[in-house]
Amino acid sequence: MEAIFQFVDEMIETRREAYCAIADDIWDHPETRFEEYWSAQRLADALEAEGFQLTRDAGGIPNAFIASVGEGQPVIALLGEFDALAGLSQQAHCAEPTPSTPGANGHGCGHNLLGTAAFAAAVAAKAWLQQHGGAGTLRFYGCPGEEGGSGKTFMVREGLFDDVDAALTWHPEAWAGMFSTRTLANIQAAWRFTGTAAHAANSPHLGRSALDAVTLMTTGSNFLNEHIIEKARVHYAITDTGGVSPNVVQAQAEVLYLIRAPEMADAEQIFARIEKIAQGAALMTETQVSCRFEKACSSYLPNRTLE
Repeated sequence: MEAIFQFVDEMIETRREAYCAIADDIWDHPETRFEEYWSAQRLADALEAEGFQLTRDAGGIPNAFIASVGEGQPVIALLGEFDALAGLSQQAHCAEPTPSTPGANGHGCGHNLLGTAAFAAAVAAKAWLQQHGGAGTLRFYGCPGEEGGSGKTFMVREGLFDDVDAALTWHPEAWAGMFSTRTLANIQAAWRFTGTAAHAANSPHLGRSALDAVTLMTTGSNFLNEHIIEKARVHYAITDTGGVSPNVVQAQAEVLYLIRAPEMADAEQIFARIEKIAQGAALMTETQVSCRFEKACSSYLPNRTLE
């Protein structure tokens, strides 16, 4: 095992500048969930240049790709992400919050490093297998939309992991070690309210405020917090207030919710109660409401055997 570690360390060290260049390139092109066209191509092209066989837009998912080498079992997957976060633009080499472009995207979670490190691991593993032999298939999975999109769940749905024996990944942190804890299952959905616009001074009685409905919904969900299990979390952001004029009864408004719980069954129960709160808010304001599901994923389970 020590020989493997030394081989990998030496190989990555000799390619340090190339890997840093890829990470810096992705940093300089921050793209949010499912919009990572440049970043996905940068990594996919680099893997293809290293001799991997590429499947682009895997499963019909934009910017998802699989780079494969070898054949047969076992099938080992290395998972790479490369999406950024909205509003987290940041100058490089600066420890204080200093946006490069205020309000623009940025790699606040270090996925420029995540994707590059998984790429480096794939190249090193391929070199070891070619030098020392061994059966099996090595795959790099380019996973888009992880920040607020749970992109891997859609890849799983399309069967892209059906024959995988083990999947490994890495994430930037302030420490080095095994990530050996569970995470929370989550569901993300948006509720849009539609009412009737009116002049708030001349004819407010004719208006039906979608913004009032959103306010009532968030108030109701805040009261719900006392009556859900202790480890559950309910977060929201008002993503559309309907407008910027206070003298208008707003006819459109939307709120985005992220519901977290230890198990998916718990999250689903809370989601159902949030839906009832939305219906109640619509009833009170005589507005219409629709729910747009965005994503969900189960809790992260540690693999004690691999650890």
